[in-house]
Amino acid sequence: MIGDDKVHIWTAAEVTAGAVPAEHLPHLREILAWAWRYLVSPHPDLGRKGPVCPYTQPSLHKGLFHLAALSAAPGDVDVHAAVGSLRTWYERLSAGIAPEHRELLTILLVLPQLDRHDATPLDDLQREAKDGFVADGLMIGQFHPVCDQPGLWNDGFKALRAPVPLLAVRKLVVFDLPFLMGSTAHAESYFRRFAPDIPPRIRAQLVKRLVGTEKSLQTA
Repeated sequence: MIGDDKVHIWTAAEVTAGAVPAEHLPHLREILAWAWRYLVSPHPDLGRKGPVCPYTQPSLHKGLFHLAALSAAPGDVDVHAAVGSLRTWYERLSAGIAPEHRELLTILLVLPQLDRHDATPLDDLQREAKDGFVADGLMIGQFHPVCDQPGLWNDGFKALRAPVPLLAVRKLVVFDLPFLMGSTAHAESYFRRFAPDIPPRIRAQLVKRLVGTEKSLQTA
């Protein structure tokens, strides 16, 4: 385990082995089982071929998949501070990984303290944190039992639903552009990093979105 007075972080192997305090173990094991069952598998409603998350299985196999929990007692929780600490620990872990494997480093901050019937607090938390994470070259996403975020390839598929509320952190990669188009600042951060190497498929998605926006403005 690594961490501080805000977050504790374990590898997937430590969670599997039960080397986690009893108060955290059930939730972390539930999410790890969900990752193995759901994230690494195809889904008929996904709208594309391949697993729900193409990074999870190689991350697990390389030992770069981690799960985290808040360190503080329930009455002393400061989730915003914990998210800031999580970003610091992500960078520390990443520094010790070979550059070609850094995009596989993943940390899921599991938050059973949050309401499982209302995704709004988690959505707000993710939205507030995203600017800083993207500026630092990281992605932060929210998963929740009732998350209504539509899938990228099928609006009817709610891809970000998990049995326990959580925030997922990984490295920003070239294929993340569609997740950043809602913010000029996010898109600018992306282009600063990846503009010379944007794959044709991603460029096509960008053109499609820009054309769609232009048409909407013309008919407004």
